[in-house]
Amino acid sequence: MKVSKEQAAENRQAILDAAARLFREHGFGGVGVAEITRAAGFTHGGFYRHFESKEALAAEVCALAFERSVDKLEARLGAGGGDATEYFRHYLSPHHVREAGDGCPMPTLAGDGAREHGAVPAALAQGIGHYLQSLARHRPDGTVVAADAPLDDADKARAILCLAALVGGVVLARATHEAAPALSDEILQTLQAELHGLWR
Repeated sequence: MKVSKEQAAENRQAILDAAARLFREHGFGGVGVAEITRAAGFTHGGFYRHFESKEALAAEVCALAFERSVDKLEARLGAGGGDATEYFRHYLSPHHVREAGDGCPMPTLAGDGAREHGAVPAALAQGIGHYLQSLARHRPDGTVVAADAPLDDADKARAILCLAALVGGVVLARATHEAAPALSDEILQTLQAELHGLWR
């Protein structure tokens, strides 16, 4: 039975969405093509009508996940008029710690990507670069540096420090959540306070 272009696009997107969730939950090496296609509601053989390899899928998932994450970042910073407190609170939250499959790709995939080669680490590097650019262009005073204007060293340093604290904080909070939940919460709360002070 012939599938329409619209249905084929929907099927492809379903595979991307399933892979994005499973990669975040289990890492690139922790899930195979069979699990991804099953989660998307298709057979294993149907995968290769849409993607040439698992690596190609993973690279596209990274690009799409970062695009969505950067859009969310910019929307929250824009709504806050430069105040990133609400963004930090949302990122460094128990919900984000528990729900890895729906969260930011960096806490799970950045470490995983260091063990990959080719298109996947390239997509991760590009995504992290875009995220840092967006974070650097939104200043605490509410001004936004134009896309074609150079960033100064202070903007770039602030963005790197914030992103490292956000991603590292979630990694540590997830690692301690089950065995030491009080420590997990303390990590989140401490970083929220420190980042709020940094952004003032």
